[in-house]
Amino acid sequence: MRFIDRETEMKILEEARERARKKLYTIAVYGLRRVGKTRLLLEFLGEEDLYFFVNRGKTSGSLLREYEEILRKKGVITKYERISSWDEFFEVLFERFNGVVVFDEFQDFQRVEPSIFSTIQTFIDLYENRKNLMLIFTGSTVGMIEKLFRDSKEPLYGRINRELHVKELGIKASYKMSKELGIDDIDDFMTLYAVFGGFPKYYVAVEDEGLEGKNAEEIIKALFFSPSAPLEEEVPRVLSLEFGRRSGVYYDILEAVANGATSISKIAGYMNREETSLTRQIKELADYFKLLSYDKAILGKERVLYIRHPLLNFWFRFIHPRLSEYEAMREDLGKEVISMLPDYTGKRFDFICRELLWILNAGEELPFKFTEIGRHWGYYRENGQRKVYEIDIVALSRSRKKALFGECKWRNKPVNGEKLLEELKRKVELSNWRGEKHYLLIARKVKKVPDELIVLDEGTIRHILTYP
Repeated sequence: MRFIDRETEMKILEEARERARKKLYTIAVYGLRRVGKTRLLLEFLGEEDLYFFVNRGKTSGSLLREYEEILRKKGVITKYERISSWDEFFEVLFERFNGVVVFDEFQDFQRVEPSIFSTIQTFIDLYENRKNLMLIFTGSTVGMIEKLFRDSKEPLYGRINRELHVKELGIKASYKMSKELGIDDIDDFMTLYAVFGGFPKYYVAVEDEGLEGKNAEEIIKALFFSPSAPLEEEVPRVLSLEFGRRSGVYYDILEAVANGATSISKIAGYMNREETSLTRQIKELADYFKLLSYDKAILGKERVLYIRHPLLNFWFRFIHPRLSEYEAMREDLGKEVISMLPDYTGKRFDFICRELLWILNAGEELPFKFTEIGRHWGYYRENGQRKVYEIDIVALSRSRKKALFGECKWRNKPVNGEKLLEELKRKVELSNWRGEKHYLLIARKVKKVPDELIVLDEGTIRHILTYP
């Protein structure tokens, strides 16, 4: 597939290359697995630059021999030269090579040869004024990469000129990818985006399996629920790289969250465990692995957990709790899951709407510029019973004196704008908001639209996604 988007990231890398012509320049590139870091770097590297993958499955000696051969093929060392230690390897690199050097999955040196971090520190300090050398360290275990370069106790603390966080592609770039795959129907795109998010790997899988032009249901069925499905091991494979042997409790927590247990107490109840036995693992999933995050009630203090990675959320919602069925009755399970996709997409649509509004916020289409956006929920009493109300979208101005309240409805049946506005106003009253109010509906189809209701329908959404 054609390389899409990433203009900002490429510009940062090109600027770093220019700075390296005058003085040694180091940059850390990090992001979740499958986000496209390696593809980005391969697009950036020239023919004479060096790419080293840190294979955690190799011994230190085996990896060193692999790197030695790369240096030989690139002409950095001669046919008969041998490199017997990592100190020699880095001495050759810093003394002889001009260009860009990438160490991909750099954090895995922790498993292969931990002493390398101190070795690199020494060479960076010795050769800080070396011209025409740029070092790129990439990593997928985000917490580990952050620790290596930000923890004052680590050897490489203070040795990085710049960090580049590669995030998943936004909705506009993802829509562009889907159109290149012949997926033009907006509903099919929304379904795929709810499952795949902006991770390029999974759109490439559509191309790899010859599924261009198919609808979302056919694509999901082929990639997950066919015999020897291409993505059947994707989530276990990715998480095994992250968690190693400590996967059991992490898996259970992710399953609990994907199935509606969004607080520590609810997760503990789902797993039949004590809350105190899960606090550390939940914190690690949020702060270290960056797989969980908190969604805060924007006008209150309450917050709930959710899975940041769309595919992980899909897997732990539908497949992981039913692995026996997945192995024995895969096609039957697939039919059941596919029948639930519209409802699943509708629930993920709240997050999609936030992206759409951030795009609009860059222009003049909205009543005011907002600086924060999220959802809101609260409680009220009716007939002596405690009930919950929810508002899908709340966007606030910097002064927090203006608010945009909105509902997100992705379904084929047209939404009655008059009825929705009436219900939305009642919810806003329950929130006790006293500032300026505006009302919004984001839906595929809408009927009976009142003048005071801002509407983003299917046509408007398509325009947002395609407008330059």
